[in-house]
Amino acid sequence: MTIRLLPPNLVNQIAAGEVVERPASALKELVENAIDAGATRIDIVLNDGGRSLIVVTDNGCGMTPQELMVAVDRHATSKLPSNDLLAINYLGFRGEALPAIGSVARLTVTSRTADADSGWYVVVAGGRKDGPVPAPHPRGTRIEVRDIFFATPARLKFLKTAQTELSYAVDAVERLAMSYPDITFTLTADGKQRLNLPAGLTQGDLFDSHLERLAVILGKDFAANAVPVAAEREGLRLYGYIGVPTFNRGNALAQYLFVNGRPVRDRVLAGAVRAAYQDFLAHNRHPYVVLFLELPQTDVDVNVHPAKAEVRFKDAGLVRGLMVGALKHALAEAGHKASTTVAAGALGAFQAQGNRAFMTRPAMTGYGAAYALQAPLDEENQGLSEDAGTSLFALAPSAPDATPVEAVDADYRSHPLGVARAQVHETYIVAQTGDGIVIVDQHAAHERLVYERMKAAMADGGVARQMLLIPEVIELDESAAARVAARAPELAELGLVLEAFGGNSIVVREVPALLGETDVAGLVKDLADDLASVDEALTLKDKLGDVCGTLACHGAVRAGRRLNGAEMNALLRQMEVTPHAGQCNHGRPTYVELKLKDIERLFGRR
Repeated sequence: MTIRLLPPNLVNQIAAGEVVERPASALKELVENAIDAGATRIDIVLNDGGRSLIVVTDNGCGMTPQELMVAVDRHATSKLPSNDLLAINYLGFRGEALPAIGSVARLTVTSRTADADSGWYVVVAGGRKDGPVPAPHPRGTRIEVRDIFFATPARLKFLKTAQTELSYAVDAVERLAMSYPDITFTLTADGKQRLNLPAGLTQGDLFDSHLERLAVILGKDFAANAVPVAAEREGLRLYGYIGVPTFNRGNALAQYLFVNGRPVRDRVLAGAVRAAYQDFLAHNRHPYVVLFLELPQTDVDVNVHPAKAEVRFKDAGLVRGLMVGALKHALAEAGHKASTTVAAGALGAFQAQGNRAFMTRPAMTGYGAAYALQAPLDEENQGLSEDAGTSLFALAPSAPDATPVEAVDADYRSHPLGVARAQVHETYIVAQTGDGIVIVDQHAAHERLVYERMKAAMADGGVARQMLLIPEVIELDESAAARVAARAPELAELGLVLEAFGGNSIVVREVPALLGETDVAGLVKDLADDLASVDEALTLKDKLGDVCGTLACHGAVRAGRRLNGAEMNALLRQMEVTPHAGQCNHGRPTYVELKLKDIERLFGRR
């Protein structure tokens, strides 16, 4: 067969297949052009999800008649003055968007520069262009796209419903608006305004202006539960906001990553987010993340994806290390903070009860009522003995002794988590704060404390061990016993000393001292299950979070164990000084805080 050059219009249609996947793709390209033109206001109109009409109007620098005619030709751009693909200072740079759109739709571009007497417009329909023609127009550019894919009707079959296509378009605009809080964006769909994002009022402060914009797009809950991130290393700068671990969702759609102002979906960046949160979230939960990475243009290649949605870093390891370190530091700075939405959910559950009585017992008054739900502590009713309680108090640098009632009553306002007033169902600690109450899940909270102490011990050289008076022999199936025995040297570094004992048995001789009294057989069986999912090429240090999490779960104060006042307050004090104490190792909240004003609303006092 004969090799021939394809006609220009067919070349543009092929390019449109890569650049203009759907109306949202065309809209993204047009909005990026408006941003590159220096616009401070961008107004968007869509009909039928963008299939019948897309209009983008900006107040940017505009174009002359000569530039208008060249702009709709393929590979015509003003954004590569040095012809260096590694020196890209704009969102667009290939010069493919307008001709690609014009090859599959009816395109009209109207523009005027600041020093021109009038505007001009050019029309491109199915690849054929006409103009320029004079037209009244203020400074800036207006691009109108009608009947997208009319020239390639087969592509219309691949579009979703109008509402779905509109959601894609709104998402594309929101992503760009997050990165440019100093630009006003509006979007009207079928005569109804969907977005109204005024330029930030705090333009002098980068953090405040971004958070102001994010609060409008992601909601007030994000702003209330966001933790600032700021880090620099070797010419790289990272900043933005991330949600506390207990403020999460079931998919990764609320993770927004930007490189030099460009919204991207990058595996390196997404992997860094997962690594930073791996100690705090279950595998099926995802955090809220909005991060902006700035680095020299020569250190990143943005020309590796037709839609510029992916990038390639010169030193991906440096970028990943910066992100993981910065996110972990920010989460540690958040301390024991938990999501405010947890309290809102709890209040909603209370309100759903309607007029049902919350209590049927007579009211009790005085401090004696605080422990009315607890029986006297002793060995027979499963209370903590003096020795057993040592592992709990040992978590605190200077754990408090039993505190007189008067002293406890006087200082509840001085502690963020207040002072313990009761333990209910031998599982939950109720504490009084200066402006409300806190309900703590004792097992989840202590699990996090043990876990953090184990990690610190590993960093300091190893976990202290406690020898069993009588070694415990545990029966497992053959494959599980082999897995555990093969990892014995690594488990010893974590404080668990065991060895094969013939057949399918494992003998445990020492356990981590942090665990105190624990179900050794249950612990080993759970570790065997964990090891089944660990690649043999990975060391346990590579999976330290999973293994330490299992150990911590077995070492934590169990639900159903009664605690006295000193033990409960020791737990609260240590939570206040332990990073990430607001969630357990599985991402669940360890406490719920209810403000007094919200409680008063429940009872009609406000």
